[in-house]
Amino acid sequence: MIMRKLVVILLAISVICIAFAAIFVKLSEAPSSIISMYRMLFASILLAPIVYKYRRELMKPTRREWVALVIAGLFLAMHFGFWFESLKLTSVASSTVILALQPIIAMVGAYLVYREKVSGRVAFSVFISFFGVVLISWGDFSFTDLSAITGNILSFLGAVAVVCYFMIGQNSVRNLTHWVYSFIVFSIAGGFLLIYNIVTQTDLTGYPPREWVLFILLAIFPTIAHVIFNYLLNEVSPTTVSMAMLLEPVGASILAFFLLSEYLGIYQITGGIIVLFGVYFFLLSQRKRRSIEDGPGYD
Repeated sequence: MIMRKLVVILLAISVICIAFAAIFVKLSEAPSSIISMYRMLFASILLAPIVYKYRRELMKPTRREWVALVIAGLFLAMHFGFWFESLKLTSVASSTVILALQPIIAMVGAYLVYREKVSGRVAFSVFISFFGVVLISWGDFSFTDLSAITGNILSFLGAVAVVCYFMIGQNSVRNLTHWVYSFIVFSIAGGFLLIYNIVTQTDLTGYPPREWVLFILLAIFPTIAHVIFNYLLNEVSPTTVSMAMLLEPVGASILAFFLLSEYLGIYQITGGIIVLFGVYFFLLSQRKRRSIEDGPGYD
């Protein structure tokens, strides 16, 4: 009973930490590529003391694995670049709800790349989820200002990029601890963003102290959630953690309402609920499928 309460508390803390990420981006006046770059580089610095313990693993990856790590880092850089720019253009609610489509996009990707079978339940969850996205986008649409709809598209591209990042990492690099893997791809992603900022002649420094505080907080809060989620995977199923992640758009929207005075229209609210229900239904069907495939357990 005590352990269950601890799990609930830790899940709540991690969701709140991640929800604050969108708020920090909204509060920052720096270019999204700069915010993304320092998000990655400062997170790498935070992980460095832990990685030092496993430093010998840095010599483990083969040449092929290093190529995969570089590609994964590129997709991670694209994810943050797209998503942070999305938050500059559209509401926190719209951006985070569309980003929550990651499990659905991963399933579609698995079908297109690996020809994995798709059940009727899964197809239904995909349909209603994308219907919800259409509703959100319709509510954000304006003939005179296309910034919100552009932000929605960027959020979707960010979700696609992070799914590619996960798929490459899971399928190509298996002999590294999570800490070392994260440190490497974070550093590579930060490097790609640094190159992008140099090429586009974006100022790397000269930002007021308030911005640097936001950069640091943006690295600390999600990293805390990262650590908690990794710990919880030893106590609960990955599906449980994934379902808890669906609370991020809810938490972020509530924070945006109180801290940023962002108000939602009926289309955003309805579409958001439909998207989250679709992703929830998908995760639930995946859990049931795994239970059937694994069969009954024996002690």
